[in-house]
Amino acid sequence: MSTIADVAARAGVSKATASRALSGRGYVSEETRQRVVDAAGDLSYVAHSSATSLATGRTGTIAVIVPTLDRWFFTELVAGIQEALLDADLDLALYDIREGSRLRERVFEEVLPRRRFDGLIAAGIQPSAQELERLLRLERALVCVGPYSEGTSTVAIDDMSVARIATEHLLDLGHTDIAFVGAEATGASIGDERRLDGYREAMSAAGAASRVAPAESTMPSGYAAAADLLSDRRSRPTAVVGVCDEAAIGTIIAARRLGISVPSQLSVIGIDDHRDAEMFALTTIRQHPRDQGREAVRLLSARLADPDAEIEHVAAASALVMRNSTAAPAS
Repeated sequence: MSTIADVAARAGVSKATASRALSGRGYVSEETRQRVVDAAGDLSYVAHSSATSLATGRTGTIAVIVPTLDRWFFTELVAGIQEALLDADLDLALYDIREGSRLRERVFEEVLPRRRFDGLIAAGIQPSAQELERLLRLERALVCVGPYSEGTSTVAIDDMSVARIATEHLLDLGHTDIAFVGAEATGASIGDERRLDGYREAMSAAGAASRVAPAESTMPSGYAAAADLLSDRRSRPTAVVGVCDEAAIGTIIAARRLGISVPSQLSVIGIDDHRDAEMFALTTIRQHPRDQGREAVRLLSARLADPDAEIEHVAAASALVMRNSTAAPAS
C-alpha cells in the first residue's frame, strides 16, 4: 500500500507539500498540486483521515444536531447538509436530540464537549433554554438553522410571517372563523410557537377570535386534534391553518372521515410544502429545507476559513402555493 512518502518521492516534493496539495489546506502552486495529484493517482494512494487530521489539525467532521428525524423538514434538511458536506469532502456526525429527553442533556453535557469536530450545525435549538450559549462555549464554528440569537450565522424562514400569510390568505377568501391546529402541545418547537404567534397576529388585526387545537407536528396528532375540533357541526370552524403540512394533512383526513368536504365546507392550509402536499391538493407556504441545509454548510465553511468573518443571517425563500384545499366559505 502506497504512503504519502511514496507520493512525495514520485512527485519530487516534500511530504509536507504533498500533504498540503492533497488536503487542499495551505498554499501549493497549481503546477505542484497537479504533479502530486497525478503521482497519487499513479500509485492508487488514498489519504487516511487520521493522518490528514494530524497534518492539518482538522478532523474533517461536522457535528449536526436536530430535535427529531420524524418530521419531513428535518430529514430533508439533513439530506441537504449531507450533500453539501460530501461535496466539500467533509464527514457528518448526526445527533437526534428530542426536546426534554435525557439523551439531549447527555449530548450537551458530555458528548459535544468531548468529541473532536471542526464545526457544528444546529437546527431547531431553543435560545430560551440557553442551549445556544452552551454550544458557543464549545468554541467551534457554529451555524444555526431556525430561530437564533445574535452570536451565530443563521439560515431560516420567518415562521411568524409565513403563518400570518397563511392566515391572511383565508381571511382574504372571506373566512373569519379560522382555527389553528398545532403548537401549544408538550415539546412544541420555538418555530412552531412563532407560527402560532403569526396566526394570532393576523386574526387580531382582522378583529377575529383565535381558536387553537393543540397538536404535535405529525399527521396522527393533527388528525386527532382536528377530529375533536370538527366533530360538532354547530361550533365547527370554516377554515384551518395547520402549524405544518403534516398537521394540515391530518386535518384533511379527519374532515373526510367526518363527511366534511374540503374545500366547499372546510378550507385547510399548511406550511412547508411537504412531499405529500401535492397528493392531498394542499394549499401551503413552500420552503426548501434541502437548500437551507446546503446554505448552512456554506455559512459554516466561511466561519471555518475565517473565524472572524462577519456573521450572516440568511432569510430562506418561502412562497404561497395555491392548490385545491382552500376556497371562499359557503354562503
